[in-house]
Amino acid sequence: MNDVMDHTPAEAIGRRETADAPIRPEPAAQLAATLDLGAVPAEGDPLPPGWHWMYFNPFLPRSSLGPDGHPKRGGFLPETGLPRRMWAGGRISYPGALKIGEPARKESRIQNVSEKSGRAGRLCFVTVQHRISQGGVLCIEEEQDIVYREPPDPAVQPPEPAAAPDGAEWSEEIVPDPTLLFRYSALTSNGHRIHYDRTYAQQDEGYPDLVVHGPLTATLLQGLATRCRPGLRLRQFTFRGMAPLFVTRPFRIEAKRGEGPDDLSLWARGPDGELAMRAEAFF
Repeated sequence: MNDVMDHTPAEAIGRRETADAPIRPEPAAQLAATLDLGAVPAEGDPLPPGWHWMYFNPFLPRSSLGPDGHPKRGGFLPETGLPRRMWAGGRISYPGALKIGEPARKESRIQNVSEKSGRAGRLCFVTVQHRISQGGVLCIEEEQDIVYREPPDPAVQPPEPAAAPDGAEWSEEIVPDPTLLFRYSALTSNGHRIHYDRTYAQQDEGYPDLVVHGPLTATLLQGLATRCRPGLRLRQFTFRGMAPLFVTRPFRIEAKRGEGPDDLSLWARGPDGELAMRAEAFF
C-alpha cells in the first residue's frame, strides 16, 4: 500500500509505500543457478547480500508499463517529465540477517528529489530509502539513487570514462551473455528494455548494445567481497555506477584492502580498462 498523491517531483519528498512478501527459496535457488554458484542457499539460511533485489517487485499489467518497460511514472516514484531512468548507485546497511523462507516487510520513502542541468541536459535525482524487516527486526536499510534524464542527443558525445584502479588483490572475470541478462531481468521483474531489446537500446536510448544491469554488477561485487572475507558478515556496502557495461563484452570484478583491517575497496573494470562501478565494503 502507499499514500500516493499527484505532486510535482520535489513535492513527492516524504511519500511512503509499504509491501509485504515472503522471502521464498525458489528465487534464491534460481539466482544461484544463474550465477553458476556451487552452493545454493536453502530455507532458513540468510539471504546473500544484494539478493533482496529479487523480492518486493510488483509484476504489473503491461498496460501499466511505459514505453521503456518500467512502470509508468506518477505512482510511488514522481513524474519527472524525463523519459530515461538509471539506477546510479546506493548505500546499504545489513544490521540483521534476512532469512529465506520467512515473511518480510519493506517500507519505502522518497527521501530527496533534486533537479539540475548538466552536459547531457536536464537531470532529476531521486533518492529512495528502503527498510526491510522480519518479525519487527530491521534486516536491511538502503538508499537508492535514481537518475532521470532527457533523450540522448546524437550530437553530444559521452564523456571519456575514468580508468579503473590498479593494484587489485582479487580479480574475477564475468562474461555477461544474453542469457544472464534475460534471467536477471526475469528474477527481478525488471522490464527495462535496455537489458533485452537491442533495437530499443540502440535507437531509443543511444547505447551500442544491451546494457548490463547496475544492480547485477553490485550483486556480483558483494559476492566477491564476501569471498574475500570468508567468515565475516558484510555490514555496509556502497556503490556508484560510473560507466555502462554491455552484453558479451567480458569485464572484471576486482578488490583490494581498504582503510580498515577488514574493509575492501572494490570496482568493476570494463573491457577497455574503464571504471564501470566503484564500491566500498565494510565488515
